[in-house]
Amino acid sequence: MRDCTALAEHAVIAHLRLSESGFGTPADRQRIAELEERLERSIKKARVGEFDGHEFGEGECIWYMYGPDADVLYRMVEGIIREAATQAGSFVVKRRGAADDPNAKEEKIQL
Repeated sequence: MRDCTALAEHAVIAHLRLSESGFGTPADRQRIAELEERLERSIKKARVGEFDGHEFGEGECIWYMYGPDADVLYRMVEGIIREAATQAGSFVVKRRGAADDPNAKEEKIQL
């Protein structure tokens, strides 16, 4: 999906706890899908990176976002992420650097 290495340097990865284990309830998945559409539009409109998809399982949904500056990307999507994070235990990881960079700094933000 991504082919621009510069965009992939930083990441914002949101771990959204669901109301049930496994894949959550149908209502969880519907709410997440609606917010995900807003999230993707916001990132594209602001040109701060890209939304690279989600994973459901083990009682959470994980959103993957990449861009050249994790702080700028997070500021753009923070409100939508917080709206999606309705269950205790949700958190975001901001990574400043490539996934394979041992010096990349990570910050965990409890929601």
